[in-house]
Amino acid sequence: MRARVGESILRLWSDSGARSLFVVGTGKNVGKTVTMRAIYRACIEAGVTCALTSIGRDGEAVDLGDAAPKPRLWLEPSTVIATARNVLPTSPASELLALTPYHTAAGALAYARVRSSSHYELIGPPSASALRAVVGDLLAFAQNALIDGSVDRIAALAGGDDAIVVSCGAGAAQTVGEAVDDVRALVVRLRTLRFEGGDARAIDGALTPAIVAQLIRERETRAVVVRDPTQIMLSGKAALYAFDQLTIRCRRPLRVIAATVASIGGEQVFDPRALARDVARATGLPTFDVYAAERAA
Repeated sequence: MRARVGESILRLWSDSGARSLFVVGTGKNVGKTVTMRAIYRACIEAGVTCALTSIGRDGEAVDLGDAAPKPRLWLEPSTVIATARNVLPTSPASELLALTPYHTAAGALAYARVRSSSHYELIGPPSASALRAVVGDLLAFAQNALIDGSVDRIAALAGGDDAIVVSCGAGAAQTVGEAVDDVRALVVRLRTLRFEGGDARAIDGALTPAIVAQLIRERETRAVVVRDPTQIMLSGKAALYAFDQLTIRCRRPLRVIAATVASIGGEQVFDPRALARDVARATGLPTFDVYAAERAA
């Protein structure tokens, strides 16, 4: 059943025309890695060669921050990865393809091809600009690139032509309502509409809470235009309020294709169907529970 969710998201990804896909979340422990695994398995089943990397670290047995168990990454032969060389399984599990000029906390970042099925760790590039370069390199090795992302390093989406899946859930919220508000705010931000012309107030650089407050005080009625949604430094209720009060547009839109939910996280347990239903209604996106292997009605 979970593979079918992966297949559904893979079809949405294919229909988007993008070769790279980022899975980003509203916080930690909201199912990003599980979502990535489901999409990856669908790629394997469909015979699509897939490259993987991460913003941060994924695939380790326990979280280095809080010692909580984490979902492992079991990779199949022909998969290409970008990760720290020091966490690659010993030969012949993988073939070293090339070293990059980038360094992580666990050593030099390397490109490798999986030769034997095994658990792998992904420790990705150290900066947004490095990640963009790495994604471009990975697409020379594979048909598609799949990136386990992070909401606090969303700058990596700038300048790319990616599809995006947004994950949310109990791990980053106290109530269903809070989880829904958080993901709605993130989606509203990422799906900022393209500026189509007319009176505008261009923002050079980041659109910060301070600038938003000033624009609202000035009763700005022109379109507030940023380069792309990664320049909008707002989240949660502050983001929703800003988009309600101002006409915010961008010159380079992003493509959000789906949302996923995780109803269990930490000490919180939400009704899975209610969470998926409410997220689908709030975002207008195809919404999937990758744990229950269901799509919201």
